[in-house]
Formats: sequence, C-alpha cells, structure tokens
Amino acid sequence: MRRLLGTMLAVGVTILISSCTPTNNEDQPTTIQEADVTAIYHTMTIEELANVMANNERTYTVVNVHIPYQGEIEGTDANIAFDNVDALTEALPDKSTPVVLYCRSGSMSEQAAQDLVELGYTQVYDVPGGMNAWQSSGRTLVDTQ
Repeated sequence: MRRLLGTMLAVGVTILISSCTPTNNEDQPTTIQEADVTAIYHTMTIEELANVMANNERTYTVVNVHIPYQGEIEGTDANIAFDNVDALTEALPDKSTPVVLYCRSGSMSEQAAQDLVELGYTQVYDVPGGMNAWQSSGRTLVDTQ
C-alpha cells in the first residue's frame, strides 16, 4: 500500500513538473491582443444643461448638432451638423475642453459624441432627448437663423 501511494505521488509530482516546463515554442513570437477599449462620453440632464446655460462664466462649449436647423437653446455657442466631424474638430481644437452636444431628440448628438470621443476628446457630454426634452420641461427654443 505504501509502495502504491509512493508511486502515485511520484507520478503526480512528475506530471506537475512537466506541465510547468516550457515547450519548444520559445522562438515563436508572442501575440498580445490589445484590449477593446470603448471610448465613453457623459450624459447631461435637461436640468444640468439649464444650469450650464444660466452660468455666465460657464466653461462648457454648447453645440447644436441637429440638421436641418429647427431652432436652438438660447445661449448655444455653435450650430454644427452632427456628421461634419471636420467642422466640429475645427471649432473645438482643445480636446480637453468640456463640450455639450444636443440635437432634436438625442440620436444625432449621440453619434457626434461617439465620434468626438473616438478622436480623443475627453469631456464630451450628450443631452438625451435634446430640444424635445428641453421643450417638454417648459423651456423654449430660439430661432437665430
């Protein structure tokens, strides 16, 4: 019985040691897959946006990305089509500048937010519901064009 137990222990240790031994693939390059990092943007509620717009010393750049133009929230800094990424990046040269994007319902601003974050912008805010939610909260739009 002792002999059998000793043999089993020796076989187990041998298997354990051999499984830790490197194989002949030492000369093979190792492939490291990069992690799939999903860029993120923040969301801003209508109340938070109202507070931003009421602040005379705000640090946010507020951009209406809706096309075609159907009005805007008073105090908006720029109107740039959501799919005109070149114009967005030209208007926002500093990638660390806080930028708030909105549109009519939220779908265009969401796309623009994703595009900016993928380009390295770090403080991007989308307003879900956009101008529709703004008006539903009892606030009005202005027509500057």
